[in-house]
Amino acid sequence: MPRAIISPSVLASDFGNLTAECKRMIKGGAEWLHMDVMDGHFVPNITMGAPILSCVSKGVPGIFMDCHMMVAQPEKWVDDIADAGGALYCFHIEATSDAVSLINAIHKRNMKAGVAISPDTPSTAITDVIGEAADMLLVMTVYPGRGGQKFIERCVPKVAELRARFPNKDIEVDGGVGPKTVDLCAEAGSNVIVAGTAIFNAANAEEVIATLKASVNGAQAKIKQA
Repeated sequence: MPRAIISPSVLASDFGNLTAECKRMIKGGAEWLHMDVMDGHFVPNITMGAPILSCVSKGVPGIFMDCHMMVAQPEKWVDDIADAGGALYCFHIEATSDAVSLINAIHKRNMKAGVAISPDTPSTAITDVIGEAADMLLVMTVYPGRGGQKFIERCVPKVAELRARFPNKDIEVDGGVGPKTVDLCAEAGSNVIVAGTAIFNAANAEEVIATLKASVNGAQAKIKQA
């Protein structure tokens, strides 16, 4: 199984000090930063776009921006996000009719490609062809569109289903994940953990990042022993 990666969700950060917040997370042990891009169409909220990502990329050299594209036309923004310094472009399967062509377009711009499924979308929406072409699969454990929602436990079996089909893929969970819910996700087979308020609002962000990572490492050790 791929290694543990913690990707703090920047949506929960202080946007007035965005660059400093990203640096604080990296110093605290985060490898990726999860950037929620919302367009007001696929989801009702509007957050950030390529100009903000570009500023962060310039202000934090070497940052790995895990760009979660909650947008209605994901094909439209590949070049902009690549030019802004995006490292991973994760689109929603519900927003496209040709996922494989989109994955190819993302790879042409030297970004990793992720495919996300919302809570009401079954794991089977990610076909074998799509799953093999992608670099990462994202199981949403809240409805996309806003931060701070409660974790939806019924989504967890989808993680296990995808891990059984794609043993070597990065599988990410996003939504309501924190120290109290991470074990469920890790034991189901998730290795990339997105957490927002649980990290950014913590008294000690470094400690929370370490706790989340330890949960994944512990779950993986148990799986190897079984």
